[in-house]
Amino acid sequence: MSSSYDQKIEQMNQIEVSNTCEMVELWLQYDLYTPRWWAGVALTVLPWIIWFLLRSKTSTYRLLLVGFFVIIITCSFDFVGANFGLWYYKHKVIPFFPTYLPWDTSLFPVIIMLLIQYKPLVHPLLKAIVFSGMSSFVGEPLMAWLDYYVMANWEYFYSFPIYVLIYMTAHWLSQRTQFAPLPRTSKS
Repeated sequence: MSSSYDQKIEQMNQIEVSNTCEMVELWLQYDLYTPRWWAGVALTVLPWIIWFLLRSKTSTYRLLLVGFFVIIITCSFDFVGANFGLWYYKHKVIPFFPTYLPWDTSLFPVIIMLLIQYKPLVHPLLKAIVFSGMSSFVGEPLMAWLDYYVMANWEYFYSFPIYVLIYMTAHWLSQRTQFAPLPRTSKS
């Protein structure tokens, strides 16, 4: 690697650290402990409490596998979109992430887990379309109207096929039955 490359990376890292520190200062001054912040905390915690109370106890681990998959995928997509300036979030629960944590780590996975659990005979594509439509054309506009979410270079309808794909993949994952047991090892 050339020294100019190393210098440029170091310079970009310093800019990133400076921006993060500035974001934390803004968050401390304008967001922390405000009604928007408390709403974000509630949207992070309450869906999981609701899921815990409503979950199928015999399917807990299968549903959690699906939920964690959804968290990883939604956070990844959200990180990419936010980092490329497609959208951004104005009010965050935690300022260090470029995403809105309640959406990625709570609302999305819990809604998908509950949809998979309830009405299992309804075709998954129909559920995916309803979920995607509600998320794309109700959830996102609501978050924008409430001033949490700003679309810089994005349209609501771009999200629709992505949400269908996430739901269908989560449904597929929930139907897997071929998990081999882990080998038991004895202590020597």
